[in-house]
Amino acid sequence: MITLWAPDGIGEVTEDTDLTGEILAAVDAAPPGPLVDGDILVVTSKIISKLEGRARPAAERDAWLRRETVRTLARKVRATIVASQGGLVQAAAGIDNSNVASDTILLLPADADASAERLRTGVAERRGIRVGVIISDTAGRTWRIGQTDHAIGCAGVVPLLDFDGRTDPYGNELRVTLTAVADELAAAADLVKGKLSGRPVAVVRGRADLVTGAPASAHEIIRPVSEDLFHLGSREAVLMAILESAGARERYEDLVWSDNPDEVIAAVGLSGVRAQLAQELLTTANRWNSP
Repeated sequence: MITLWAPDGIGEVTEDTDLTGEILAAVDAAPPGPLVDGDILVVTSKIISKLEGRARPAAERDAWLRRETVRTLARKVRATIVASQGGLVQAAAGIDNSNVASDTILLLPADADASAERLRTGVAERRGIRVGVIISDTAGRTWRIGQTDHAIGCAGVVPLLDFDGRTDPYGNELRVTLTAVADELAAAADLVKGKLSGRPVAVVRGRADLVTGAPASAHEIIRPVSEDLFHLGSREAVLMAILESAGARERYEDLVWSDNPDEVIAAVGLSGVRAQLAQELLTTANRWNSP
């Protein structure tokens, strides 16, 4: 049987907070506590960001979005989907302004796997038990409305379970069944943590088989670009094709933020028929992105 609960008692987190101690004390005080060997802690990324000094002025949001962006996948209406410095693909690089002061934004942890590992080793040193740690954040999903929590960092817990080659009860060999268990655990934990309840940590008990007691990485869940069917948005794919035809692929990140076809055409030196064609293609692609 799997049991999930989110303890009360974890206060506002700052850079001076002993987060491992706060979590252990909160879990100890909860009826199902204390932590036992094989438990999995699911920790909301916001408190990790606060602990690690990742707060920034809200007025600098756009500037920080550009700094955190390694690769821009798509821009549509108010959404900008990017690959961030931490390797994650999310809207606005995961920059958020919920559960913080109105004049503040939070960047995601710089290395969520390392953050998870620090918590895992901290619990092991203080209690002598093996636990898994997942750092969770909220994200949308391609093809589906709404958001769920997923794992952006993990330690001591298996991120993926591969059933390839196993046989189902009907004798069929499984060929494409790779379960993102860290994501499933993160989403399940959010049912007890909630968004507005002030309980940023959940405990999952009953899946000790997933706890390895060793470092791990949520980056295993990130699909490689070479396998990504959604590597670029529709407008961005048009832009990239034009830049490649002009031998200016390296200008993509500079120009993807521009909605002005003339600016793009001038930047790469197109003229004549090629400029006219590029103008028509970019204008049409921009219409696709209109509300």
